[in-house]
Amino acid sequence: MSKPDFWGNPEASRKTIAALKAAKDTVDTYGEIEHGLSDQAVLLDCAEPGKDDVVLAEAAGALAGLRRKLEHFELRSLFNRENDARDAFFSIHAGAGGTDSCDWANMLLRMYTRWLERSGYETTILDLLESEEAGVKRAVLHVRGSYPFGNLKSEIGVHRLVRISPFDANKRRHTSFASVDVVPEHDETDLVIDEKDLRIDTYSAGGPGGQHVNKTQSAIRLVHLPTGIVSTCQQERSQHMNRKMAMRLLIGKILQQQEAAREQELQKMFGEKGEIAFGYQIRSYVLHPYTLCKDHRTGVETGNVQSVLDGELDPFIEGFLKWKGRKY
Repeated sequence: MSKPDFWGNPEASRKTIAALKAAKDTVDTYGEIEHGLSDQAVLLDCAEPGKDDVVLAEAAGALAGLRRKLEHFELRSLFNRENDARDAFFSIHAGAGGTDSCDWANMLLRMYTRWLERSGYETTILDLLESEEAGVKRAVLHVRGSYPFGNLKSEIGVHRLVRISPFDANKRRHTSFASVDVVPEHDETDLVIDEKDLRIDTYSAGGPGGQHVNKTQSAIRLVHLPTGIVSTCQQERSQHMNRKMAMRLLIGKILQQQEAAREQELQKMFGEKGEIAFGYQIRSYVLHPYTLCKDHRTGVETGNVQSVLDGELDPFIEGFLKWKGRKY
């Protein structure tokens, strides 16, 4: 960072700063835990039962805090896969269930947006396809921060909602489905794609943005012909920038597919996703006739579904990481 030309490449400097921040955070947290335990050990050695009860109570509280910090630190050690530290492309797709599923996809978008904001991640909406009636059919986010793929990979799969449908005049119970995909971001140099293997479509970006968005063909859709993999981006005003981001997403999807073919673990992860319909869900959110949110892989559950929908996802993400760590 002390080199004169460090700030000449903003993208490279951003990655270096992020790597430094992650390394310092790891070392500093370890030091805080080590010094905290040492201080409390000295304090307990000097305290006498019956005479220093206040001191002992303070030490008990401090040790409880150190235990929580240690558990969180231990959890971070599970981010040991090659892609865990990479930024990520996070997408939600509505599945079986019509308008209810589009509304459910929108609820998931709100849930994850709240968790991402609370966790300090930087997010950008790259693609958003709204439903004609309510909700969204598709949403793609670009997520940057500390171990975004490592955290969000737990969410890959089908999410099932059971509730009284607000779109049913007879107030009947409906089951809706939406799928979540998470793809690690790679540089364009990580994989060379021949231009003849691409179909490039341009179209007018949808949603808010004024006359410029509506009149220019700035949105990009890339189709990789050999694999059929598709990526889109319409966030930027520049077609060049949209193509650059769509290409990164495409490369990430292709590399992830290749890795899934090589590694049984990622193959199982994609297999768990399956179809966006009944029987393939990784997690269920039941609002009627009772309230329960349960992860079918790890067994983590809570009756406070509303808190989960408001972004309280940490217990499910931590449960997945521990479960995955035990399996492999």
